[in-house]
Amino acid sequence: MSSSAQIGVTGLAVMGRNLARNFARNGYTVAVHNRTPSKMRALVEEFGGEGEFVPAETPEELVAALERPRRVMIMVKAGDPTDAVIQEFAPLLEPGDMIIDGGNAHFADTRRRERELRERGIHFVGTGVSGGEEGALHGPSIMPGGSAEAYASLGPMLEKISAKAADGAPCVTHVGADGAGHFVKMVHNGIEYADMQLIGEAYQLLRDVAGYTPAQIADIFRTWNTGRLDSYLIEITAEVLSHVDARTGRPFVDVVLDQAEQKGTGRWTVQIALDLGVPVSGIAEAVFARSLSGHAGLREASRGLAGPSARPLGEKEAAAFADRVEQALYASKIVSYTQGFHEIAAGGEEYGWDIDEGAVAAIWRGGCIIRAVFLDRIRSAYDARPDLPSLLADKGFADEIAAAQDDWRAVLVAAVQQGVPTPGFSAALAYYDALRADRLPAALTQGQRDYFGAHTYKRTDTEGTFHTLWGGDRSEVEA
Repeated sequence: MSSSAQIGVTGLAVMGRNLARNFARNGYTVAVHNRTPSKMRALVEEFGGEGEFVPAETPEELVAALERPRRVMIMVKAGDPTDAVIQEFAPLLEPGDMIIDGGNAHFADTRRRERELRERGIHFVGTGVSGGEEGALHGPSIMPGGSAEAYASLGPMLEKISAKAADGAPCVTHVGADGAGHFVKMVHNGIEYADMQLIGEAYQLLRDVAGYTPAQIADIFRTWNTGRLDSYLIEITAEVLSHVDARTGRPFVDVVLDQAEQKGTGRWTVQIALDLGVPVSGIAEAVFARSLSGHAGLREASRGLAGPSARPLGEKEAAAFADRVEQALYASKIVSYTQGFHEIAAGGEEYGWDIDEGAVAAIWRGGCIIRAVFLDRIRSAYDARPDLPSLLADKGFADEIAAAQDDWRAVLVAAVQQGVPTPGFSAALAYYDALRADRLPAALTQGQRDYFGAHTYKRTDTEGTFHTLWGGDRSEVEA
């Protein structure tokens, strides 16, 4: 077997198969391997006309087919299966070769794997890939980590197969060392959870408060998709809401069980944010909302709980309310991205990654699930001010929220009055109000902590750390 393939792909489920086809369509010779050889043969038989594929029955055959430095892309389930494949391939590779993990791995696992393989002279490139199966085939957003040396060899290939933004820029960048790529992909997915929750709340408000039908709401979302909310998720929301179930003739959304599932990356985003001390309340509420939806027994036991008497709005009121919901959705979206980018910055500082937030926003403009016109604004904000502490510190975004806040608050008042749950909208506004507040009740919290646990506190008028003798004469002492 000649060593002619520029890259090898092992793991040919939908994502792996489509990435292999994407490489081949872009002129690369691709060695393909799967634990079950029949999947590999089916790929070559069905799609062999799309480009050059080299079938490999074994890991040894795959490695033998690759030119040097060898590039092996792993597309298997995260966790133990990924470790098992690495253990298969690593002994067959030489210093300077690389293993690329394109799955949704936990970034801590990626850091461990990168460290272990680096000791053997092998590059490990943890790579976030977003866009689903269509993106994998036609051009995803790609978030590779690893060494600069590895990116110099691999980067041009990834740039060629990636999605392209409206200005033609490839939606891929070298995010940073070791686990940086998978960390940023994790936060991307957390933001995706928040985006979907906010869109869901907008739908529920338009239906239960404004009284619109799913088909009418689909038209509203199509209108929104021509403006500042232009995005993939808004686009597909309109498609889902306009779809009619063939079996019953009812709106499709009414025959789908309302229990949302999750694969874990949103949960990881919240867990790591807690470790980093970063408030991502909007993302957290989205994760909790999915969790609550799945507790069928708890929900059934709570059906009889009292609620307000709701009445749909009149036609004119409904149209005005829809405009206010658009404002609330946009403002809440700004907050969710603010929280996500805060976590990326904190992760970069904690783990020593030099992450360019503007570049991250740029590669999310195409290919990925959260792709949106809005991301170009974020890129511009970070390009203009690389040390931007928060998106809310950008004058453009701050002005937009200022213009939206009255409608945002009115929407939440209506939601409370009508008994429509809006945890995402509510958490976003609470975060915004907490940031702009002169004083927070955390001062009282510190007093309570000092009272029951002598945890001490700091004062506003002098330096130092203090404790009040609550069980004594209540005098203050320096701690």
